[in-house]
Amino acid sequence: MQSRGISFSLSSGVIMKKQQQIIFWLCGVAVFLVSLHFLSEIMLPFVAGMAIAYFLDPVADWLEQKKITRTLAAVLILFSFFVLAAAILMMLFPLLQRQIVELFAILPEAIETLRLETLPWLMNIFADLPPDTLNNIRSAAKEFAGGGLQWVSKFASNLLSSGMAFFNLLSLIIITPVVAFYLLRDWDLITHKIDSWLPRRVAPTIREQLSAINQTLAAFVRGQLYVCLALGIIYGGSLTIFGLNSGLLLGLVAGLISFIPYFGAAVGLAAGLIIAFFQFSEWMPLLVVASIFIIGQTIESYILTPRLVGEGIGLHPVWIIFALLAGGSLFGFTGVLLAVPIAAIIGVLSRFLISQYLNSPLYDDRGNIS
Repeated sequence: MQSRGISFSLSSGVIMKKQQQIIFWLCGVAVFLVSLHFLSEIMLPFVAGMAIAYFLDPVADWLEQKKITRTLAAVLILFSFFVLAAAILMMLFPLLQRQIVELFAILPEAIETLRLETLPWLMNIFADLPPDTLNNIRSAAKEFAGGGLQWVSKFASNLLSSGMAFFNLLSLIIITPVVAFYLLRDWDLITHKIDSWLPRRVAPTIREQLSAINQTLAAFVRGQLYVCLALGIIYGGSLTIFGLNSGLLLGLVAGLISFIPYFGAAVGLAAGLIIAFFQFSEWMPLLVVASIFIIGQTIESYILTPRLVGEGIGLHPVWIIFALLAGGSLFGFTGVLLAVPIAAIIGVLSRFLISQYLNSPLYDDRGNIS
């Protein structure tokens, strides 16, 4: 009886300890989410700097193996990274600027063409409608147009006159390289310090899950970056060769936003068809533009994504779309940047919990039946 009482007290103590750990970690997650919500407006340069340091850390480790100090490696890597990014922007900026100017130059003509071609067709339709229905359509159109203009003017006003927006842009340019340097220099020290804080009994399990999260995140983000660049080249090059106005700009934008599954191709296809319609006024160019995006999406689905990203990363397209929309809705652009890492963490932890459940008596207790 005494041994049973001791074992019962020990098991009760273990359960209480586990409950305390669960409460502690849940409180930590809650504090992180609340802090992220209130600090989301100033978090962008820190999140961007952390992302740059994370992806460049393997390069710094490789330079350390070549007997280069961590500080010098961080300086060399970040200097090369930002110089390369600036050089690419300087090469693309004149082309993109010219295409943006051309796009805005043809807008009045496109609107006039649309008015001349659609107005007679609409008049024929409206001529057969009852007067009450016609008045309702006019009222709805006026309300829709007024609401759209109000939203556009409010957005432009906030974009141009907001001091916080200018501050965020300035901080992104200035603070991001500084944050990236210090995090890249001290990355190994930070990870070792965090590792020393892990609960000793479950530290191996936590390390295993963190390694799985790192592999999933690295495979997806790095692979998806290559996919977006490849699609930008395919779309931009093909549309430019075809002769579509602003084809390079449209193709690059469609490629860069392809990290949202199917979104880049859909936006590029819709915008390309509109531009081709006003530029050529024929059906064959529309079919060519549609074929470019359909072929590009096929290449992405069957060649680029399987080879560059991989099929076994465990991040379903629907889960990624939901994470991006939820992150943007809750935390703005900072939430969009954090959406995929958080989705990877939740995905890995969910698979771990499911595996624990499948191996527990909660799933199959037939072995416990006496």
